[in-house]
Amino acid sequence: MLMAIDIGNTQIAAGLFVEDELVAHWRISSTGKRTEDETWILLDAICRTHGYNIVETTGLAISSVVPDMTPTFEKMAQKYLHINPITVRHDLDLGINIRYENPASVGADRICNAIAGYAKFGGPLVVVDFGTATTFDVISKEGDYLGGIIAPGIETSALILHQRAAKLPRVELSFPERIIGFSTETSIQSGLMYGAVEMVDGLVNRIREELGSDAVTVATGGLARVVLNKLRSVRIIEPYLTLEGLRIIYNRVLSGEKAKQSG
Repeated sequence: MLMAIDIGNTQIAAGLFVEDELVAHWRISSTGKRTEDETWILLDAICRTHGYNIVETTGLAISSVVPDMTPTFEKMAQKYLHINPITVRHDLDLGINIRYENPASVGADRICNAIAGYAKFGGPLVVVDFGTATTFDVISKEGDYLGGIIAPGIETSALILHQRAAKLPRVELSFPERIIGFSTETSIQSGLMYGAVEMVDGLVNRIREELGSDAVTVATGGLARVVLNKLRSVRIIEPYLTLEGLRIIYNRVLSGEKAKQSG
């Protein structure tokens, strides 16, 4: 059984794979600092809730954009599962050419999304991830990671707006009945939600123009379902794309290690 863990700035998404099938998944907060012991207790309880025994985990794949949290999960795996996890880095054998000015600066979650998206849909491809940041990752027809775009996420924009403007409240992240707001709350909702939709549609169209191709576009991330039916440029949603990418990378790296040992 493989456990895949994606450590984000706001949430940690995790899942269990049995024979390459995602059989359980969950999200927990990434705020606050936990020890490896606390992390073990939490994951053990969640696995049991889903009907699985965490001690049956034979592999752990980690994607992290929070460097301070990564060692906690690595130490937990070594201490309690007696395994060395595979933590996604740009210099692993990923099977993809990262054509970025500084490959080390590409977020591990973006690498996972690119690999899983290309494995499923081929290229050219655009993956839009609705998380703390809204990211756009572009993969060529040949499977090269070309780069992308990073913009503030919907929830991040809502939080900053509330923090920096004393009279503007926090609002539910949902679409109002009409675009023209009839209250402060619905005006903010229109700006946040329809603003995000127009940003995504506009940027995807510009990416397609630059590529000279009508690239397939896939949405993932925590808020993807909320905005999908309003988008014109995106019709496909893959909510667990990052976890699938972790599985693919883990299997590839493990196969490479076994080949070296047998050789």
